[in-house]
Amino acid sequence: MKRLTWLVFFLTTLVASAIAHADSAPPSHWTPDINAFVAADHEHPPVQHGVLFIGSSSIRFWASLAEDFPGVPVINRGFGGSALPDSTFYADKIVWPYKPNLIVMYAGDNDINDGATAEQVLASFQKFVARAREGVPNVPVVYISIKPSIARLNLWPTMKAANDKIRDWAATQKNVRFVDIAPAMLDAQGKPRAELFRPDGLHMLPAGYALWVATLKPVLADYGFVVKSSP
Repeated sequence: MKRLTWLVFFLTTLVASAIAHADSAPPSHWTPDINAFVAADHEHPPVQHGVLFIGSSSIRFWASLAEDFPGVPVINRGFGGSALPDSTFYADKIVWPYKPNLIVMYAGDNDINDGATAEQVLASFQKFVARAREGVPNVPVVYISIKPSIARLNLWPTMKAANDKIRDWAATQKNVRFVDIAPAMLDAQGKPRAELFRPDGLHMLPAGYALWVATLKPVLADYGFVVKSSP
């Protein structure tokens, strides 16, 4: 019995330690992605004081980002499959150097798919905001809500709970804003709209990004980034 009790204590401690260190020691497999960003920045220095889009694959695959926000100096630093702690850990390389006047983040989707709770997603986002502001003091951060998707519909209750917690926290903060894209991505029955997604049911088609653009344009304008009108 003592041996069993010790084993349970050991495993509990191990899990707690892993969770505690998750934000400080992400997997090394992101190294090539981050090195590629650093090399690209060295070869072609990106604009300073623009709008930094950062997060997971929904940002990574946003190939039309510059065309969607004409006249706005945008930087895309999404890396597919990443979780919130990954962007936090690498903020000194993919946030601070650009001195952005605004950060737009989409992340948390993968965190929950990997087993994170709504409370853990909120805590991870809070850590990202704090870490980003260590290098760019008081930078405004806009959080795009976790999207409902066909592939992860079973996780939607947890995702919605995380969205609600981040919305409530953002409302108490200065220059932290929550943007809810979920309502526009759901049909009348509350299900993800199939026409917005690629065949994998997770990543978006241009129609999905068009909804995000329409939602974000007035938000960017509130921070002084006005999208040029088409001629």
